Amino acid sequence: MSLMRSTDEWRSSSSRLLGMYCILFVTCSTALLGVAYWRVAQYIDYMAQAGLADYAQLVERFEGAALDKALRDSIRYDKYESYVYGLFSPTGQPIRGPLTAIPHNLPIDGIPRTISGLALVEGKLQHSFGAVGVKTHKDRILVIARQRGQLVTVKCIILDAIYWGIWLTIVPGLAGWFFLRRRHMKRIHEIEAATHRIVAGDLGQRLPVSARTDEIDQLSSIVNGMLERIEQLMGEVKGVCDSIAHDLRTPLTRLRTHLYRARTSLHEGDIHGIQIDKALAQTDTLMTRFTALLRVAELGNQQRRSAFVEINVTELLHELHAFYLPLAEENQQRLELHIAPQVAMLRGDRELMFEALANLLSNALRFTPEQGRILLRAVDDNGSLRIDVIDDGPGIAPQDRSLVYQRFFRGNNHRGRDEGFGLGLPIVAAIAGLHGFRIRTGNAPSGGAWLSICCVTEGLL
Repeated sequence: MSLMRSTDEWRSSSSRLLGMYCILFVTCSTALLGVAYWRVAQYIDYMAQAGLADYAQLVERFEGAALDKALRDSIRYDKYESYVYGLFSPTGQPIRGPLTAIPHNLPIDGIPRTISGLALVEGKLQHSFGAVGVKTHKDRILVIARQRGQLVTVKCIILDAIYWGIWLTIVPGLAGWFFLRRRHMKRIHEIEAATHRIVAGDLGQRLPVSARTDEIDQLSSIVNGMLERIEQLMGEVKGVCDSIAHDLRTPLTRLRTHLYRARTSLHEGDIHGIQIDKALAQTDTLMTRFTALLRVAELGNQQRRSAFVEINVTELLHELHAFYLPLAEENQQRLELHIAPQVAMLRGDRELMFEALANLLSNALRFTPEQGRILLRAVDDNGSLRIDVIDDGPGIAPQDRSLVYQRFFRGNNHRGRDEGFGLGLPIVAAIAGLHGFRIRTGNAPSGGAWLSICCVTEGLL
């Protein structure tokens, strides 16, 4: 399983920093554009009010027919139809112009104001006008209004520019955040993959280091230096242990040979022969232990992966079942085999997988009482193959489940038993680690032991 799930990628420091920077950048850009729009809109309103006041002061100087002519000329030359006017009698009756009524909230004081609900010709109402009212010759009332169509258009153009500016800021920012985040996460996944191989026992593996020499590369270089030192120390320790095992096995073999020769020279029933037999038995026990230790050390060699082949799990389990069935029948035990349909193929070392499962079955047969049941089965576990060995023995105490794979460990259930050296399950763990598999330890519903080899997806074909 990956150490970093997909949901955790969004909680990484690089994702948070890039996300915060993107949000800050978009917020500042939006605020800047908003202030620019507010200032431009304010300036446009000011210019509109100033233009309206200038217009009113210009036509206010004309009287009679000259005023009428000036108003008609202003409308004729108003290319964008920005201005409308209305000439009213002192009593408010319309005399001339598109405006048909004086706005009720417009003071006639020559000061431009923003009003609403201006009645135009043909009964149409326009809202939010800038208008000014002045008195002309014979106390007639002249109302000049500036339609805001052009001003609104300009503001809409500015708003559109702001809108597109915000989106053109957000989209590249999010895209940059996504790709920059993925760039860092890709490197993290590469480091995670290398770490998995190191955890699996490949101490020669190193964390990837790029040519950028950034913080991640500096940290990887520090870890690589530490790994080199650990590999050197482990190599020295392993070399010493292997040398001790090899060196002791030779004199033990010679010792056994001498004891055997001495035993054959004695007559049956000789009291010295009985002592020599005990010495031979102890010597055989020591040699068996040294052989098991060397076997565990041999399984730590990752070069054996190059010899992995396709394994037919169904054939392998049938072979194991046939091999141990006579022993189970001799012990008056039931050895059952269940294989799920369409069991996947495995890639690995067939001899080692046979040895690992054989160790599990041997333990199950050893601790299962007469008339007990041992189940060997292969099932699908969320898309991955799982091989279970379940027995009716005393089981494994919860506090011992994390310790049974340590060398020479023997739990409370082993007390009083002479067989076994505490090296069977460590060999199983070494074989599983070589293949990249996981071991699961628990108790069956009947109270016996339940040990599983979980063949993760990477090991399946």
